[in-house]
Amino acid sequence: MATSCIQRPALQSDSSALNRFMEKLMAKIFRFYDEQSLIDVTFKVSNPTALVPAHRLILAAASPYFENIFNSDQGNNPIIEINDVDSDIFERLTTFCYTGQALITVNNVGAMLKAAILLQLDDAITRCVEYLMANISEYTLHDAYMLERETRCQLLKQKFIDYETRNFMEISQSDEFLNFDVERFKYILESDNLNITREEDAFDAINRWFNYDVPAREEQLPLLIACLRLTQFDADFLLRRIRPLPGCELLAFKAFSWISKPEARTNINMRFTEPRGVSAANCGEKTLLALCCVETWTNSKLLQYNKTEDKLQEYASINFNYQFHRTILKDDNILFTGGENKDDETTSNIVRSWNIRNKTWQYLPAMKQARNSHSVVELNGKIYAIGGFDGEKLLSSVERYTTSDGWEFVSSLNVGRYGASTVALNGKIYVIGGVKDYFSLLKSVECYNPDSNTWTSCANMREYKHSPGVAAHKGHIYVVGCFPANGTVERYDPQRNTWSQICSLNVGQSITSCVSLENKLWAIFSSGNKISVSVYDEENDRWEQKCASPGTNVISCFVVPVALLTSIE
Repeated sequence: MATSCIQRPALQSDSSALNRFMEKLMAKIFRFYDEQSLIDVTFKVSNPTALVPAHRLILAAASPYFENIFNSDQGNNPIIEINDVDSDIFERLTTFCYTGQALITVNNVGAMLKAAILLQLDDAITRCVEYLMANISEYTLHDAYMLERETRCQLLKQKFIDYETRNFMEISQSDEFLNFDVERFKYILESDNLNITREEDAFDAINRWFNYDVPAREEQLPLLIACLRLTQFDADFLLRRIRPLPGCELLAFKAFSWISKPEARTNINMRFTEPRGVSAANCGEKTLLALCCVETWTNSKLLQYNKTEDKLQEYASINFNYQFHRTILKDDNILFTGGENKDDETTSNIVRSWNIRNKTWQYLPAMKQARNSHSVVELNGKIYAIGGFDGEKLLSSVERYTTSDGWEFVSSLNVGRYGASTVALNGKIYVIGGVKDYFSLLKSVECYNPDSNTWTSCANMREYKHSPGVAAHKGHIYVVGCFPANGTVERYDPQRNTWSQICSLNVGQSITSCVSLENKLWAIFSSGNKISVSVYDEENDRWEQKCASPGTNVISCFVVPVALLTSIE
């Protein structure tokens, strides 16, 4: 057969050649679609009635639904009727088959998801679910749960469960929570990452759910109580609050024995005996950690924001003999990657991990490429090191780290750059601004899709930016500062691929970092010999200053659970 002669190994041995081939091929296909050239099928879609032309091969390759239609008797017809999808939604998803992109909005995401499920477009389903979760506050929980029930989408269900685990205190007070089925509630309670400040919070939620329909839930109650970390309660709580519950007397007795008789623990069968984990992924209250220079990059302070007193105070001193390195938060650790050695000015590929709780160092596998002034970002549990400078030349290379495979190269940037900033949003990576030589600042933006291992250009920012602060917040990307010397703030809408400007921040020429915390955008920046904190008031389009503390340059900023931090010495 002809397909057996395709030289896949030869193409795969040269990834750049394969990428060029695929880019040329897809560009040609896009042109055929735009010009409606070589069309071999037309769909007649209702509400309102519309004709949507397409190519059988492309649609069949994108979806088993279309493949089955074209292989059936109906598939030989030049015009095929589609009655279960509105014409606008169908046309958007047809375009998705060609481009992998579709304009999803809060108003159409429900219809898009239902249609994507019907048309068996797995990638479109993923995009819809990701968009919905990123904009859940605008969509409302009631509508989101109704959509989950209507679609029975397993991906959406799992994302909701993850969301419920992270936002348990809020969810457990909602009306929708009262209708959780016992299996869903049990799965959430079992999680070691359940976002509660104390075990009593989970117990109170069980009580609220149980009291909503006592007769129907009496037999299910022990299943949920068994998911609690019962050994974290004191004896009085176990005897007074747990033991009287229907079917829970034995559970209370086992936990009481575990606490009061340590020597007998080997004979006591309990599901959970350890407290829930505390990490940067689960938490109670969260706060800021700002890594700042005192005099040089090698003499740095880690400042913790104290919400009660509204001030920054020193959490730890960190000495790292490199400048122009880049940092990222990974679980309970801050990873320091690359940089220029202060002693001999050589660029390094080393990676070291500093544990926030224990304040100890550990070496990780070194990057394949020495880098300074590069970008680092985490996406789907993987760390990406992007671009930068190797001491002699500008870099466009990109490498990715996983604990199983170490560092490995992925597709390079279209435009090599250093001093860029990077953020992950909706399953993609965005590289923003930077410098392409010593004098040429960039306003260009590139987006990386890990599914296709490709970089594509996005709309340019309005202004050139070097080392700006960036953050993903409420489904948008915000860019603040840094060079040139102004405090303009731009906002990127990934659905529309457009930039807009919001209220400027009075930061001058200073290194700036920004993060999303407590559903607000925070900016941490240098102002003279101080480190200042401001919060964006979205409703009134203005910045409100919080506090300031002695310091010079902000290297990076992280959002961490307060419970992760040891007491300030």
